[in-house]
Amino acid sequence: MAASVLNVLRGQFPRLLRFQSAYGVQVPLQTLCIKASPEKPELPISPYENEPWKYLESKEYENRYGSGPVWADYRRNHKGGVPPQSTRKTCIRKNKVSGNPCPICRDHNLHIDFRNVKLLEQFVCAHTGIIFHAPYTGVCMKQHKKLTQAIHKAREHGLLSYHIPQVEPRDLDFSTSHGAVSATPPAPTLVSGDPWYPWYSWKQPPERELSRLRRLYQGNLKEESGPPPELMPELPLTSPAEASKEGPESAP
Repeated sequence: MAASVLNVLRGQFPRLLRFQSAYGVQVPLQTLCIKASPEKPELPISPYENEPWKYLESKEYENRYGSGPVWADYRRNHKGGVPPQSTRKTCIRKNKVSGNPCPICRDHNLHIDFRNVKLLEQFVCAHTGIIFHAPYTGVCMKQHKKLTQAIHKAREHGLLSYHIPQVEPRDLDFSTSHGAVSATPPAPTLVSGDPWYPWYSWKQPPERELSRLRRLYQGNLKEESGPPPELMPELPLTSPAEASKEGPESAP
């Protein structure tokens, strides 16, 4: 039994100096130690973390981005010729930055804050006030969510306006802009007093149609010549209760 255990240990540690004694095989403790895992890379510390708007006014920002927005020179990496409809969820996982990070994650000096108005204005359309979607600017979905929340908060605090430019028409008098657009003249019937439609007025039906109706409803048709009377005879208005009372009294 001891010989089999010795052979197993010799196979596991062939390069170690070992000696056999009465108590078995002795192995140096250094061989059993596991190497310490390398420390995780820490992200660089930004001096503009508490006051992020000062970075956009510094020379460092001007030399790197110039007068354009931070996402102007960014290009996404994707398969095929058509980019996907959504960006990655996040660029930094466990303090490890992925390849080709988004415009916000690639610069550790950029911090999203509702007071950093100059940075937020770069992600809002100046003509409509609509926030640019993530595939347009290239930011990851995590930073896009932070940008949206910061823009709404800045608008609530009055730092970012809702101003939408209104274009005034060149000519307020639209009657001269097109021939079909002008003052509508009154209808001829309103001026003459005739009915709006010609079939509203009385018309004598044709004699052929009258003869057909006479044959069809012979004995049940009451004919009246000329136009209908203007004033119809008024019928007495009786309620259903009075009619029910009068019914049994009139019956024999």
